[in-house]
Amino acid sequence: MTLISFVLPCYNEENNVGPLFERITRALEPFPYDFEFIFIDNASKDQTVARLKELATKDKRVKIIVNTRNFGQVRSPYHAFFQTKGDAVITMCTDLQDPPELLPDFIKNWEKGFKVVVGIKTNSQESSLIYGLRTLYYKTLSRLSDVEMIENFTGFGLYDREVVEVIRQINDPYPYFRGLIAELGYERAVIEYTQPLRKFGISKNNFYTLYDLAMLGITNHSKVPLRLAAILGFISAGISILVALFYFVYKLVFWYQFSVGLAPLVIGLFLFSSVQLLFLGLVGEYVGAIYTQIQHRPLVIEKERINFEN
Repeated sequence: MTLISFVLPCYNEENNVGPLFERITRALEPFPYDFEFIFIDNASKDQTVARLKELATKDKRVKIIVNTRNFGQVRSPYHAFFQTKGDAVITMCTDLQDPPELLPDFIKNWEKGFKVVVGIKTNSQESSLIYGLRTLYYKTLSRLSDVEMIENFTGFGLYDREVVEVIRQINDPYPYFRGLIAELGYERAVIEYTQPLRKFGISKNNFYTLYDLAMLGITNHSKVPLRLAAILGFISAGISILVALFYFVYKLVFWYQFSVGLAPLVIGLFLFSSVQLLFLGLVGEYVGAIYTQIQHRPLVIEKERINFEN
């Protein structure tokens, strides 16, 4: 029997996991397949794990991994991704902003032969400012990257077992999953949707997590910032030489009338210092990415597993 696996990462989603599971199972009723639902909990501080255990008791297809601590929104779902055994794997958030009613469209496109089916947000009920900033980031990343990125793609999608095994071989301990899917180059089907607002709970993203994901996408898929740093270095050096020659000649010609003063020196010092700090920070991001790669730490440490013996 064909098996389809679900990867459902969660953190403090006690009011969402139950309704989500009900909507998923309702959407899957027409399909004659076996399903497994892997919820990986990132050490929630509310009753999420208790709600999941209730589901697992009633339905043995529900499998649970509980982490010893919060390992972040990159490593935790990535670990669960490799625990699946299905012929296809569907990943989606548990905050109900990835509509389960679209699942039949994902599966039907997979049945047609697509190895990758992705959900694309064409609109969102969230703040227009936030949605606009996200869209701008995706467009910027796509322009900077060596490969064409998938704009407004959050990871919500279906991936054939062949794709899963290719990603496993890459063995990236901290991937930008959205960019990785684009880089593999598989022909993909696109399912468009409008992202609804959260009904329960609050977003776990903050400035740091969003910045981390943004920089991860750039450092993993683009060398443009490093090359830009070198180019701007040459340009600023050339400008500095020209300005110095201009002041030198002007001072020789108007020796008694022209007083250079400290203003140009101070402005130039702060300008070039800020440029240096900016690109030192960018280089630091790339070095940090390399450091993460060579540490070879486990993606997560599991505290508990439920229903995997089935």
